[in-house]
Amino acid sequence: MSDTIPYEKYLLLFIPWGLSVLFKENALLSYMTAWLGSFYIFFITLSGNIKPLPKDLSFAEQIMRPIILVQIIFAGYMCTTSIFYILNIYGYTNFKAGLSTFLVDTNKLQVAAQCQRYYILAHAALVSGIILFMNYPEKQKYKVETRDISNLLLTIAIISLPVSILFTAIPGLSQFYYQFNSLSFMSGTLALAFAIPQKKVWNTGICLFLYFTNFYTALVSGFKEPIILSVMVLGIFLYPTYKKIVLITFLPALFLLFTVLPTYATVFRENAWSGDASSGDASQLALDAALNGDNQDTNWDFLVYRLSEIDMFTEFVQSTPDKIDFYGFKLLEQSFIAIIPRVFWPSKPSTEDLIMQRVYDAGVISRNSTVSAKPAFVVDAYLSGGAFGVFISMLIYGMIAQYISIKAEELFGGYLLGTALIYSGLFQIFWRGLSFEFIINTVFWSYVTMFLIFKLLRSRNIIKEV
Repeated sequence: MSDTIPYEKYLLLFIPWGLSVLFKENALLSYMTAWLGSFYIFFITLSGNIKPLPKDLSFAEQIMRPIILVQIIFAGYMCTTSIFYILNIYGYTNFKAGLSTFLVDTNKLQVAAQCQRYYILAHAALVSGIILFMNYPEKQKYKVETRDISNLLLTIAIISLPVSILFTAIPGLSQFYYQFNSLSFMSGTLALAFAIPQKKVWNTGICLFLYFTNFYTALVSGFKEPIILSVMVLGIFLYPTYKKIVLITFLPALFLLFTVLPTYATVFRENAWSGDASSGDASQLALDAALNGDNQDTNWDFLVYRLSEIDMFTEFVQSTPDKIDFYGFKLLEQSFIAIIPRVFWPSKPSTEDLIMQRVYDAGVISRNSTVSAKPAFVVDAYLSGGAFGVFISMLIYGMIAQYISIKAEELFGGYLLGTALIYSGLFQIFWRGLSFEFIINTVFWSYVTMFLIFKLLRSRNIIKEV
């Protein structure tokens, strides 16, 4: 833990939360104070006003570190996307005022404002945890011993892919498929970012093949997030070398994806998941609909109910603790059960069923529904202990996210292999905090995997003591 800054500075992070609580009698004012508060936290942390960013690299060269990427994606998704839900409460559709603009459901607005207050508290606690442990070692214990880092990255990408597929054939160990598949993607994409400026034709060709294979897999998965992440990650890796090109091309590309993906995903699922068409045919139908159809209504529903999870959060807040008591340590107990691989405990309770039980109990969805509505990390934090549960859970979340990043850089010779590859490949779940059971299980086994990879590279003399 670092003691280089006064602890009083951390109080600056909680000013928006304090003000939003002070204004809670005015729901809209309270909501807007909490919502704008996240932008305030982004500014004072990313500008280094609370604690200076690590000085070993430029801002562009350390984007994958938790204070930047984890905060922007996790807190940005959690805190800022709810604005569309509020606009919808006020009768707006596709940013146009409707007849019900002045017929606001005040109870719905009050609960939404309450949830936003939990969000800004979570954001402040998350960043506090990150900054408390943001003390990167000045001297590395290990260094990477290789003449060509781009070839090493490509080798890791090629080896990780079949290893990930192997885990799908072993009952009870399928979770490791996602670890190594993500590691292969991150390594291949990072290798591509090295190969292009170095003008390595063969490396570039192989990396492009791996990248577009992964992109196509994301395209036919029926989920929007993998597609967006594929484009975003490549842009982040290319940004230090091609700043202007990335800003000109990747930002509009991401905006376009947010515009067309809601319709694409909806049409794809309707055809592929129902069995009416193959994945390839469903993808083509979905692409045609997204590019040529009128998708405004679908996009607005996505912005209101899918981009933000505040609607589901309000359901939990209204049921707990009035109808269902706080869970206390029960969710943590279930999380430790989830850690045990099914290969060692074939009769282990289904993690999915354990999570969905609290969803059904809260009345968020019906038991007969085919929709999955697993709560996000901040919701589980609230269900465990209200505002205090949110604060302590998110503080620990930030501490662990930052600690692992530092440990990865210590073991793998710095930022490039440590954070950009290993941390971002194995611990990508920190970007989007899922339910307690999923995130604790994934982080635990990813941490074990990280040390196994370290031992392997040490045995091959790829990593040596300084």
